[in-house]
Amino acid sequence: MQARPLWLVLAPFIFLALWSMGYSVAKIGLLYTDPMTLLALRFGCVIAIMAVLFALIRPPLPKTRVEWAHLALVGFLIQAVYFGMNYFAFESGVGAGTGALLMSFQPILVALIAPIWSLEVIGRRSWIGLALGLCGTLLVVGSRTDIEPPTLFGLSCAAIALLGITSGSLWEKRFGLNHHPVTSNLIGYSAGFIGILPALALQNSFEVEWSGAFIAALAYLVIGNSLIAVGLLLAMIRAGDVSRVSALFFMVPPLATLIAWFLLGEVMPPIAWLGLAVASLGVYLATRKARDV
Repeated sequence: MQARPLWLVLAPFIFLALWSMGYSVAKIGLLYTDPMTLLALRFGCVIAIMAVLFALIRPPLPKTRVEWAHLALVGFLIQAVYFGMNYFAFESGVGAGTGALLMSFQPILVALIAPIWSLEVIGRRSWIGLALGLCGTLLVVGSRTDIEPPTLFGLSCAAIALLGITSGSLWEKRFGLNHHPVTSNLIGYSAGFIGILPALALQNSFEVEWSGAFIAALAYLVIGNSLIAVGLLLAMIRAGDVSRVSALFFMVPPLATLIAWFLLGEVMPPIAWLGLAVASLGVYLATRKARDV
């Protein structure tokens, strides 16, 4: 059996760290502007970077309209729907921990749909891991008594975001091709930017309080989240079973809570440490390549 390349071995750890930190960094960025303006700046910066790289590297473009459509649809689902609806949820009172908890249900949806959608077989050990991951996540976020009850609109936005990231992952697994990352990012983020334009047009203000903290937050969201983390996510989906890759999202709420404790001073109760351990075990079981099905 051929050994996996080093980048693929390290990819889950890098992805989890970058993605989990994004919740705290986004909260910092939203102190200086509104959600859709922040998202538009984020996407615009990524598109500008990818356009320069495209001009320099000149990677091949998709050969058919169908390939263009697949790249654009995945970009719309992950960028516009997932990030856009999450930002609306944050603005409507959904806390970062609550949002991360709701997103942790993605592996359950993927595990239920994947056997039909992409003909994957979900093994017994994976189901046990999924269950442990969810229990650990509930322990971590449930221990956060300082989270305010979100509004119905906020929860609805978070639910739509969950459907966006789930649909995007499944679509990428079934129809995604090994396009050059510059090409796929340029098309995907352009589709995401176009997708948020209606919401952006409904805003009353586009003000930004430019500061060192905001610029640092925006730089992280562009490079850490949008370029590296999303690129790793799509690469891992292409390289492995989508259900096992999606199980990584079980670790996001515990890690997001841990990072918020360091960066924002949010409380990490003792029981949350137990939840972190349980979720870690669950992800290990669910993502480990099992022999039994």
